Amino acid sequence: MKCSIFKIITLLMVTVVLANNSQGQDLHFSQFFNSPLTTNPANTGFIPDANYRIGMNYRNQWSNIVPYKTYSVFGDAQLLRDKWYYGWIGIGGVLLGDNAGNGILTSNKLYASIAYHQLLGDNSLLTLGFNGGIAMKRIDISKLTFPDQFNDAYGKWFFDTKLPSGESFANSSIHYFDLQAGMNYAYFPTDNIYLNAGFSVQHLNTPKETFLAGGTNEIGRRYTGFLNASIKVSPNVIINPNAYYSNQSKASETVLGAWAAYNLSGEGGAFQFLAGAYYRLNDALIPLIGYQLRQWRLMFTYDVTVSSFNSADKSQGAYEVSLVYLGLYSKLNGHFNKRTYLCPHF
Repeated sequence: MKCSIFKIITLLMVTVVLANNSQGQDLHFSQFFNSPLTTNPANTGFIPDANYRIGMNYRNQWSNIVPYKTYSVFGDAQLLRDKWYYGWIGIGGVLLGDNAGNGILTSNKLYASIAYHQLLGDNSLLTLGFNGGIAMKRIDISKLTFPDQFNDAYGKWFFDTKLPSGESFANSSIHYFDLQAGMNYAYFPTDNIYLNAGFSVQHLNTPKETFLAGGTNEIGRRYTGFLNASIKVSPNVIINPNAYYSNQSKASETVLGAWAAYNLSGEGGAFQFLAGAYYRLNDALIPLIGYQLRQWRLMFTYDVTVSSFNSADKSQGAYEVSLVYLGLYSKLNGHFNKRTYLCPHF
């Protein structure tokens, strides 16, 4: 009986939040470093170990409570790197989607990105980038339940969907324009050391987002900062530490950790074993494992809940998969192309 009551309360809380505050939490990935265009638009064409990349991410969260699935497909490339003496342009695009509560709330976002990358001598780089696009959300009102529909008339607790909900929905779908901006700085003094810091602001135009009649909900700006490094500690090992912080309204997220690449194939690093771990402050421990086969990089992470919410999800937070292809142009003749890679490589 206690278990049933707990499930009812959990479902009630989730459905009410979905209906009244549809923005909830922005789409996010534990592998933020493998979702570059959603982390910072200045990452567009900011590819230290390649000239172009194509990737995808998939995240499945809270599968044993109320499923929350997120995916993204992205691509970006460097333009004019062989024409301009001290810089290049990055262009790209990303498709984002997510599905919450078995289809109760679905969202899709399509963004185009552009960035300019300016070399500051031979050892550093400064970048400014923007992305903008359309966000679309749809809510299936028929799958929602509300406190006014809670019925215990016959000694049993249940939701009676025939009862009025007490809520007034103006639309079951909405769309709006969304704008982001960001900056990056990279420092690479030697072939064995690469440092990178970035800052971005999402929802720069604070778009309005609500399904309710008379609603005035605006999406708060999201501020994100990160630090990345890549250090070659031996001929066969490269360590990549990362730090990430994001703040939106009263919610914040801090992630710290590192992953390492171990070369299994000698010079060129055609085959690499990847492993690491991250910690999301007051929320989850995130082990990582992966493999790189030439230009293809596959990573898997699993969020193990360590917060008080672990009693609800039984410490099973989320799993996440990313696949990224890193490509090089066959011929580049610009000033800086004598150094193909900006970061350590095998």
